[in-house]
Amino acid sequence: MTELLSNYVAGRWQAGTGAGTVLLDPVLGTELVRVDATGLDLADAFAFARENGGAALRALNYQQRGQLLAQVVQVLQGQREAYYEIATANSGTVKNDSAVDIDGGIFTLGQYARMGEQLGARHHLQDGELARLGKDPLFQSQHVLVPTRGVALFINAFNFPSWGLWEKAAPALLSGVPVIIKPATATAWLTQRMVKDVVDAGVLPAGALSVICGSSQGLLDQLQPFDVVSFTGSADTAEVIRSHPAVTRRSVRVNIEADSLNSALLLPGASAEAVDLLVKEVAREMTVKSGQKCTAIRRVLVPEAQAAEVAAAISARLAKTTVGNPRNESVRMGALVSRAQLQSVKEGLALLKQEAQVLHDGATHKLVDADPAVACCVGPTLLGLKDAAASDAAKLVHEHEVFGPVATLVPYRDSAHAFELIRRGQGSLVTSLYGNDTGALACAALELADSHGRVHIISPDVAALHTGHGNVMPQSLHGGPGRAGGGEELGGLRALNFYHRRAAIQASTAVLDQLQPPTPASAA
Repeated sequence: MTELLSNYVAGRWQAGTGAGTVLLDPVLGTELVRVDATGLDLADAFAFARENGGAALRALNYQQRGQLLAQVVQVLQGQREAYYEIATANSGTVKNDSAVDIDGGIFTLGQYARMGEQLGARHHLQDGELARLGKDPLFQSQHVLVPTRGVALFINAFNFPSWGLWEKAAPALLSGVPVIIKPATATAWLTQRMVKDVVDAGVLPAGALSVICGSSQGLLDQLQPFDVVSFTGSADTAEVIRSHPAVTRRSVRVNIEADSLNSALLLPGASAEAVDLLVKEVAREMTVKSGQKCTAIRRVLVPEAQAAEVAAAISARLAKTTVGNPRNESVRMGALVSRAQLQSVKEGLALLKQEAQVLHDGATHKLVDADPAVACCVGPTLLGLKDAAASDAAKLVHEHEVFGPVATLVPYRDSAHAFELIRRGQGSLVTSLYGNDTGALACAALELADSHGRVHIISPDVAALHTGHGNVMPQSLHGGPGRAGGGEELGGLRALNFYHRRAAIQASTAVLDQLQPPTPASAA
């Protein structure tokens, strides 16, 4: 029987008492490990994290907690090769795609470690300047941010078992808030292994970092008023979380990152170089992690007169993508994470084909070193709407996300039409803009900022410098309004706001002077 991975809660490793769920290699179909959380004393787990982990973290200042994050980085860097092996086996990703997850998570931790150093030996953050409450400046108000005295519960998605963990845990731990991670079952192995390495190294105080692998049943029931919960996943599950009594009655703070029909927009009058940048980015975003990214490009908006040209160029690049077993060095795109995900992508494609035609058929890609009857592999597929009128008539293309290597070309008449079509996505994590006219790019960015968490502008002058449409950098916000969940993560020190409580201290100037003065780097 395959190994049963233990859960780390209440300061010790504990195995579930059930048979568990078997995790599979999505290419070979072989059994890897089992996960199970049956029988865990969840109340004890949350209480231990809240009381022991929270107290130990809050006893440290920001600089000291940043130093702990730096030590976590060292531990993880020492085990990178093992993490790559797990990612290949459990997620079916090629090495470059695994790096986005593994090295991206470690990089984010390192960034927050440095931010802790910037914040220095402080135990709270000041939010703004002193505010006079009357004519006499003797009695004033100072807003402060202090760590919440609760636990942070993270319910993560299957596509980023490393980055999804650390991009949330880094600002939480730096804030002084203990963390309980519930990774997606299908790819929980990498998350569990990373937590195990950090725990075994003895870097963090007991209760600061916990992991529960298996069912999420009962987790939300443990949440108390000063706890927070951050979720990445489907809008349906997000609705369940938002309607839970912990949220509706106990006012537990919630951050949601859900579905997102992200777009790429080629502005009118773009040069051939700008068109090429769009083509390269679309093809890359469709194939990195087999399109299983919440930030991947799903809709490609181009002027109606250029639709055929762009379609041919993207199709030509996609045709060169080798698909199959990530262990083969010639393979550039690995597998979807599971048979269920493969079936979901196939069903989604069938749905979109009711409105769009196939411009590049993923079925033409012959799998390399992989059995089609077993492997969860699918080639990249580019769909397209016939013309601008079809873009107006389309409904599914603007509402249904296929979470795989699929994108749809959407022709538009003019800029105003393009903006309207993009907004039909009802809120997205990111849109990217391509063109040469700096004024037009800036205007388009402001026009679309209200419906996106991030606007990524790629012009020829930054062709070799930009960080990528789908790459989430810790310095910039990650999240989006509307159907994208309405949440915010990262954004540098802004991420710390979620794990702090803001209060106004009203007192004499002499008392307020005893509070530590503001620093150039603040979480406000």
